[in-house]
Amino acid sequence: MKTICLYFEIHQITHLKRYRFFDIGTDHYYYDDYNNETTMRRIVEQSYVPALTTLLDMCREHKGVFKVAFSLSGVGMEQLEIHAPQVLDLLGKLNETGCVEFLAEPYSHGLTSLANDKCFAEDVKMQAAKIAEYFGKKPTVFRNSSLIYNDAIGETVARMGFKGMLTEGAKQVLGWKSPHYVYGCAYAPKLKLLLRDINLSDDISLRFNDSSWEGYPLFADRYIERISQLPEEEQVINIFMELSSIGVAQPLSSNILEFIRALPVCAKNAGVSFSTPTEICRKFNSVSTIDVPETISWNDEERDTSSLLGNPLQQEAFNKLYSIADRVLIAKDPRISQDWEYLQATNNFSFMTTKWSGIGIDRGIYSSPFDAFTNYMNILGDFISRVNSLYPDDIDNEQLNSLLLAIRNSGDQLALKDREIARLTTKLQRAENRLAALANNGDKPVMQQKKKKTRKI
Repeated sequence: MKTICLYFEIHQITHLKRYRFFDIGTDHYYYDDYNNETTMRRIVEQSYVPALTTLLDMCREHKGVFKVAFSLSGVGMEQLEIHAPQVLDLLGKLNETGCVEFLAEPYSHGLTSLANDKCFAEDVKMQAAKIAEYFGKKPTVFRNSSLIYNDAIGETVARMGFKGMLTEGAKQVLGWKSPHYVYGCAYAPKLKLLLRDINLSDDISLRFNDSSWEGYPLFADRYIERISQLPEEEQVINIFMELSSIGVAQPLSSNILEFIRALPVCAKNAGVSFSTPTEICRKFNSVSTIDVPETISWNDEERDTSSLLGNPLQQEAFNKLYSIADRVLIAKDPRISQDWEYLQATNNFSFMTTKWSGIGIDRGIYSSPFDAFTNYMNILGDFISRVNSLYPDDIDNEQLNSLLLAIRNSGDQLALKDREIARLTTKLQRAENRLAALANNGDKPVMQQKKKKTRKI
C-alpha cells in the first residue's frame, strides 16, 4: 500500500533592526520588536491558526488514519511563546491525538551543519530538549535547515542517534532514481533518508493558486489519483513544505484548506495511507545507499546552497560568524548564547543573495543584498567584540581546545550523576511502592514485629 508522509516546517526569524556602524560598542540589542510582533501576528492569523485548526479537525475525524509531522525551530518557538502562544496550544492538542510526530532540527535554523560539528550537535540538542519539554517526546527523526544534506552531515546525524532524516529529492542526486523509496546514507547506511517529492510538494506550496499553471485548478481526488497511479513498487510519497504555504503563499481564498481537508477521504478511497517519518523508517527497509558528495537543499531550482552561500557577501558573513563558534560554546553567557542563535538563522543569509530565483525575494527592511550585508556585519562586529571581551583573540587554539575538553568532561560527569540520581530515585520509589503494597495487604504489623525481634537479638 502506498503511504504519504506529510510534513510541515514552522519557523520564523527574529528580525534584525537597522544598526549603524556608529552603534557598534554602544548598542547591544539588535532586534526589531515591532517587526517581529506584526509579522508573527499576520502569519498566525492568515496561516498558522486556520491551518493547524484544520489539521486538528482532520486528526480527530480520521483518528489513526490521517497523520502529519512538524518541525519547529527553537527561535521560531521563542517567537510563538512571546507573540502567539495559541499556536503552541494548538500544537499541543494535535500532539494529544497521537497522530502527530515532531522532528528535530537546529534550534537556530542556521548553517551549523556546514560549519562546526560541535555547534551543530549543541544546536540540535537544544531544539530536541525544547520539543520534549512541550510535547513530552524526544525526536527520533531529523530535518536540517532548508533540508540541507550531504554525506558528511548524514554521518554526523547518525552519530547523534537519529534513525532517519528528511532531505530533498534533488535531480543531481537521484538521476534516474525515484524519490518514492527509502534510501540509506552513504557514510552511515543505518540512517534512513526520506526524499521530498519536489513536484507533488510544489504543486501545493507554489502552484496551487496559479491560474496560468496547466494543472490549475488542483482537486484533491485528482491529486491522490496521481499518487495511486505511480508504479506499484514506489510506495513512499514524501510531501514536505512550510506551514505558511497554507494561507500566505497560497491564500485561504484559494480554497486550499478545503483541498487539504479532502485529502484523507480521497486517499482512503484510493487505498493510500498516511504515515509519520518514524513509522516509515520502521516499516520500510532502505533499497540502497545514495551518494551526496555535494551539499543539497530545497532552495531554488538548483537545490543547493547557492542562495545562502553563493556570493562573496554571504561567504564573508558566514566565515566571520562561525570563526568565533568555539568561543561562544565556552562562554556560557545567556545573552551571548541567545544572540548567537538569532544571528545564525538562514534568513539572514538569504537576504544577501544576488541570485534570481524566479519567485522573488522579500528582503524586509533591506533595499539590496549589500544593504542586508552591511547591516548584518555591523551587528556581527559588535557581537564579536562582546565575545572577544570574554575570550580574547590572543587565546590560542590549544588553550581553547583545553577549555572545551574541560567543559565536555564536566558535562559528561554531570550526565553520569544525573543518571545515577535517576536510578536511585527509581529504586527508592520502587521500595516505597513495595512498602505501601505490603501495608495495604495488612503485612505492616508483621514487619514491625520482625524489626523488634531483631533488636532483642
